[in-house]
Amino acid sequence: MSPTRRTFIKSVTAAGGAIGLAGLPTLAFGATPTTEPKSPAKRAGRAPAALDILILGGTGFTGPEQVEYATARGHRVTLFNRNKTRPDFFKGRVEQLIGDLNGDVAALAGRSFDVVIDNPTTLPAWVRNAAQQLAGHTKHYMFISTLSVYADNSHPGADETDGLTPLPAGLDAYAVSPEDARKYYGALKTQSEKEVETQYPGINTIIRPGLIVGPLDKSDRFTYWPVRIDKGGEVLSPGTPADPVQFIDSRDLAEWMIRMAEGRVFGTYNATGPAKPFTIGEMLNGIRAVTNPSAQFTFVPADFLKAHGVNGWRHMPVWMPPMGATAGFCQRNTAKALAKGLTFRPLGVTAKDTLDWHKTRTPEERKAMDDGAIAGIPASKETEVLAAWHAQQKNGS
Repeated sequence: MSPTRRTFIKSVTAAGGAIGLAGLPTLAFGATPTTEPKSPAKRAGRAPAALDILILGGTGFTGPEQVEYATARGHRVTLFNRNKTRPDFFKGRVEQLIGDLNGDVAALAGRSFDVVIDNPTTLPAWVRNAAQQLAGHTKHYMFISTLSVYADNSHPGADETDGLTPLPAGLDAYAVSPEDARKYYGALKTQSEKEVETQYPGINTIIRPGLIVGPLDKSDRFTYWPVRIDKGGEVLSPGTPADPVQFIDSRDLAEWMIRMAEGRVFGTYNATGPAKPFTIGEMLNGIRAVTNPSAQFTFVPADFLKAHGVNGWRHMPVWMPPMGATAGFCQRNTAKALAKGLTFRPLGVTAKDTLDWHKTRTPEERKAMDDGAIAGIPASKETEVLAAWHAQQKNGS
């Protein structure tokens, strides 16, 4: 059985206090903490007015952070989901409505909310299904979209006005099954945004995050690095130390969204971090500072990695080659979100909390990480590529 959210928060806070966070270097993701991280209740403060908030989903990755922060701020929270991902995760703390955005939304009938936060939707049909009960019964609809809606990632600094991904010719976005959604992810999210604007004109907020990281993230797309660096030794590292990266802690995203809900802030926003340009070298060094100082990074050029079957994002998570079609992939403009109060906790806190959480995962999940089953590179492949790189350098070729 999964631990309760309260137990999880308690265990991570205790772990954070044990590592001496006062010793962290100042990093681009925020000021250096001088004490252990505050609990959500101590950090949040009370909102000026309590809201009735409906969260679609709420027990996956970002949702639990929204619930923790919203309840700490004094808001009344209701969850609508299938109660399958983490059954009864917030039992006794929030209202639970059971249903399915892909079909049965009857539990929403006759209900009204100040704010609806839509976390899980990829398929536009899910927006339309929920709207059967929610359109006209909320003052504010917040939709988590993705930076993957953008059709062109070749231009650094592109903002929210950049062109979006169209649906493939002949594809009926409302007939795509959940199983096939990943094939057309960017296009379906684009269509879902349009459905949101149709159903909730003038009262919608569309959030486009990039890579969301932190505790509870099962994608391993950031988790790989704290886990690998903690093991020490020579670490295969992608490209050059100056290559840009962008990502956001799920807690920073969740807390900002609740504050946006409190202010009834509408519009479309890119949501990734940090506030200033950040590099893979800074990221890896920042992680090393709170894990294993003995780790050594060997940066290998993108073309060599590609020639040896090592790809950005999949095998070298967070990073994509900052050239050609992906030159702007990790350099999206976030000025609008920053102007609306998006903030970031220190990288060291994100890295250490993520590593501590990973150590609580099942043996099967930890093995999957070691095997590179989802993201990252297996140790044997890493050793092979490093050996090939050193041989080439020795031969001067």
